[in-house]
Amino acid sequence: MSEQATSKSDSETGHEDRFLISDLCNLVGTYMAQDQVKEVYRAYLFGAQAHEGQHRVSGEPYIYHPLAVARILAEMHMDMHGIVASILHDVLEDTPATRKLIADEFGEEVAHLVDGVSKLTHIKFKNKIEQQANNIQKVLLAMAKDIRVMMIKLADRLHNMRTLGALRPDKRRRIAQETLEIYTPIANRLGIYTLRHELEDLAFQAMYPMRYRVLKDSVNKASGHRKELIGTINTTLSVRLTEFEIAAEVKARKKHLYSLYNKMRNKNIPFNKVLDVYAIRVLVESVDECYRVLGIVHNLFKPIPGKFKDYIAIPKSNGYQSLHTGLYGPHGIPMEVQIRTQEMDLFAESGIAAHWLYKTPDETRVTHAHARARDWLTGILEMQQSAGNPLEFLENVKVDLFHDEVYVYTPDGDIMKLPRNATPVDFAYAVHSDIGNSCVAAKLDHSFAPLNTPLYSGQTVEVITSPSGKPNPAWLNFVVTAKARSNIRNYLKHMRTDEAISQGRRLMERCLKGLALRLDDIPQQAMQNYIDECGFNNEEELLEDIGMGNRPPNLVVRRLVPERIPHGDSEETREMKSQAPLAIHGTEGMVVSYAKCCRPIPGDQIVGVLSKGRGIVVHRDSCKNLDSDRDNLEKYIDVKWSNEPAISFATTIRVDVVNEPGVLAKTATVLSEEDVNIVNVNLEDKDGFTISINYQIEVKDRGHLARALKRLRRIPNVMRLWRL
Repeated sequence: MSEQATSKSDSETGHEDRFLISDLCNLVGTYMAQDQVKEVYRAYLFGAQAHEGQHRVSGEPYIYHPLAVARILAEMHMDMHGIVASILHDVLEDTPATRKLIADEFGEEVAHLVDGVSKLTHIKFKNKIEQQANNIQKVLLAMAKDIRVMMIKLADRLHNMRTLGALRPDKRRRIAQETLEIYTPIANRLGIYTLRHELEDLAFQAMYPMRYRVLKDSVNKASGHRKELIGTINTTLSVRLTEFEIAAEVKARKKHLYSLYNKMRNKNIPFNKVLDVYAIRVLVESVDECYRVLGIVHNLFKPIPGKFKDYIAIPKSNGYQSLHTGLYGPHGIPMEVQIRTQEMDLFAESGIAAHWLYKTPDETRVTHAHARARDWLTGILEMQQSAGNPLEFLENVKVDLFHDEVYVYTPDGDIMKLPRNATPVDFAYAVHSDIGNSCVAAKLDHSFAPLNTPLYSGQTVEVITSPSGKPNPAWLNFVVTAKARSNIRNYLKHMRTDEAISQGRRLMERCLKGLALRLDDIPQQAMQNYIDECGFNNEEELLEDIGMGNRPPNLVVRRLVPERIPHGDSEETREMKSQAPLAIHGTEGMVVSYAKCCRPIPGDQIVGVLSKGRGIVVHRDSCKNLDSDRDNLEKYIDVKWSNEPAISFATTIRVDVVNEPGVLAKTATVLSEEDVNIVNVNLEDKDGFTISINYQIEVKDRGHLARALKRLRRIPNVMRLWRL
């Protein structure tokens, strides 16, 4: 698991105080039974023997790393199986030991944890990115079954980050970047803020050592004056709370360096303009006292408008609860005050780790963190099932991890949490995948709004569905949630597959019709032999490949029934190619597209061209882009428009007009009156006297277009017009 095993070691700074097995046994002995402590010691002996002869870059025995990882988890009061697995977490990857051996020695539960944390070392990947995606997918899926897998992984990464110094700068930056992209967001999602903040600061130090050092020195120099100011605020607030007979603990918290750095970078301000280096935290006994304290501090100091957040009534997605308010302190200096109960403070620092660290008999104290972690892990499994490959899965996870939140209401008044810039489509998929797949419109605060409208906190969102509704590929340009993105891709992928199979069947039947055959007439053995030769699993995969334009259907027919194919370029051969032109209805979906170079519409003479990965691309027969490839007859498909095309088709017209006020409105009005949909308009000033208006429009056929052009010609200011 570790980046640091022997020859593939990745990090080490120098020697920290050695943490020995005796120290670990003493630590776990504070909360474990004696027989469990003995099991931990037995795991140490097994691990030390397995890693015998292996050393870190610093030269110390490798076993010190697993011990340090176990120490981090023991400080969280991780259970015995988790501690044992952490000691053995690199055994499968770096030693000859097998999963079966670990299961025989320590049980299936430990073996599952160790296997979940171990990298995929026995599989060859195309590149480092693919390897990372596969490894992270493996860990996340194992985590979805047992959260301890991720706890071990986070502890492993934390110790690696603490001991990163012996690596080359490029390796340090790579590991730090991966930590910021994957591991700190996961720690944040699980609510483990102490671990997250340390990982962020260590990654910041590794990526930008000079910036880290300068910022740290600046904070230390400024601490004297600001500590005095914070002390004054603490005293004032403590006295006022005592007057109201509220028992509270008031303490100052220094902002983490990485948080300060992000604030300076995002707001483009120097350090001397960052005034809230410290924050005040007030800890009380009950939720009722939290709101009473809020009133007291607002009476004591002037609140900053728009800087109040109530995470008690609406907790964060990781279960975090607190009141946050921004205030103008003494001398008008802004500061942040956080108000929470002692219990909330414990879970704000530990998150999901509180399950072990602060376990109570009824475990009611971990409800929020566990419920939200469970929901997120369920979403991880859904993403994996609909993702096409590990890279797509990793992209979805990253999208899901990096977000701020907005809170919107359902029509029934329930609160839904979504990432910042989420749209009604994201909302629809958050309610249910079927709602998202059939979404056709949305209302925001009871008024219709486009589906790509960003949502804001407090809005009421109503999704309108239709049995005929289906996801639009354009949705992928604006949805922000991983669930929406993965469901849309999954739906389109299956829809495209079904359309390609249907298209492939039509193309095959068309070719066979010229030979007085049908697809069912092809001998089963001949079909199976060809499927095996091409490397497909079944006939549907072959038809999909044909439908996607990757395999000309007439060549497939020649291979399947060679005895029925006339030799040479005879009249019968030409008849087979041209038999029964394929009817284009406009409803074929993603396997039939219309060339943007000539924009064919019903009534035009057309030709179909097989294009790899796209199926059939329909061109006008006169399109100049076809001239260079006319000799490649295998790529061409005879097509014709159906008698009643089911959709409107895009085309472009140019209108040269005298540049006078209102001329654009006049031409647009005429098109609208002729039931022509205007998709896009572009104006070009020609000579100051005339302008050219390029309209991209949608019409039903050539007759519809001709009627619209005839009306446009009657406008006095129109000089000439034509179809591009």
